[in-house]
Amino acid sequence: MTTTTFSNCNFFAGTEDSITPNAWFTVDDATGRITATGTGNAPAADHQVDLDGKYVMPGLINAHTHITSNPGSGSLDGKDDATSATVRSIDNLHTLLKSGVTYIRECGTSYDVDLTLVQMERKGILAGTPEMMPSGMAFSMTGGHGDSKHFGHKVDSPDEMRKKVRRGMKKGAKNIKLMATGGVMTPDDFMDDAQLNTDEMRVAVEEAHKRGRIVAAHAEGNPGIMNAIKAGVDSIEHGFYVTDEEADMMIKQNTYLDATFVADWAIPEYGQGKLPDWEIKKAADALDDLYHNIMRAWKRGVKIALGTDAGTPFNDFSMTPIELQLMVQQGATPFEAMRTSYNSAELMGINKDYATLEEGKFADFLALDKNPLEDISAVAQADKQVYKLGKREY
Repeated sequence: MTTTTFSNCNFFAGTEDSITPNAWFTVDDATGRITATGTGNAPAADHQVDLDGKYVMPGLINAHTHITSNPGSGSLDGKDDATSATVRSIDNLHTLLKSGVTYIRECGTSYDVDLTLVQMERKGILAGTPEMMPSGMAFSMTGGHGDSKHFGHKVDSPDEMRKKVRRGMKKGAKNIKLMATGGVMTPDDFMDDAQLNTDEMRVAVEEAHKRGRIVAAHAEGNPGIMNAIKAGVDSIEHGFYVTDEEADMMIKQNTYLDATFVADWAIPEYGQGKLPDWEIKKAADALDDLYHNIMRAWKRGVKIALGTDAGTPFNDFSMTPIELQLMVQQGATPFEAMRTSYNSAELMGINKDYATLEEGKFADFLALDKNPLEDISAVAQADKQVYKLGKREY
């Protein structure tokens, strides 16, 4: 076994709200797992890396991305062919990793591109990208949010849902994405329009859970949020109008809330004169409500996952650190904001191996110039060092 010891760093393991100065950690080069941590003089190893006093923190886990989407197009579906969508996805994956995201969960891709890319990644063909939990195409009712060519499976009954979810899992989907409500980006529906019904979603949950997969529901308003919770989904995506009653149900069921603040924030921030007025109005009208409702649910005890909805308008694949900043602006501490990344890993069932820097876990980490526990904007450093399995990628 050959090893690499990283030394002379300020170490944030992600487990407690503290930095350990003058720290070192050792990585097994073959497995990419951390074998030891400590302070003071670093032990002998086959390779030594002096981190020159930088602040080390765990890589980020983004639980809501759309790698085939183009944030400049204003559409979930890029309206292009599978080859173009694949090339764009690879570029977006590189951007995610460079931004500090070392693992993602897909929540809907055109042409099932992610199902192919994840196989390439696992075979070592696709390098320099985050690891990925794929979803394939999302599931939408006919005429609903996500009923877009090449992006969504159209289902209009429990039986249709059962068959198409089974087919998606056969192709490799690990996360089943359901559309429980309308959304910001579709012109003919609204956040409070219920779409897939409880029976349809319950079938998807039943089939996914039998296979050890998870289910995410796009649910911005009511009654769709309530329908999705009653169906037993693992995460509510967006949840702009979550109520106290729903929050309490989510706590009881251990349902996560993937807030995606940045997706709504970016539209009025950057979209004036570039997006339709109706789309900007939808997002702007909801922004204060979503901040209030999501932070209230968080204070009640709902677990907030880190996700950005990357690929939506002006919400590019470098903006995961901005999601952390928005949560801090709404009253969370930097540590509390960064723990949402651990919640994403827990939701995805990968927290035993990822999201904190402890012995036995994979050495996916960032090296920053400034202390992120003092200033969360430190995570957005453009030229940060990014490591996967103990090997530097950026």
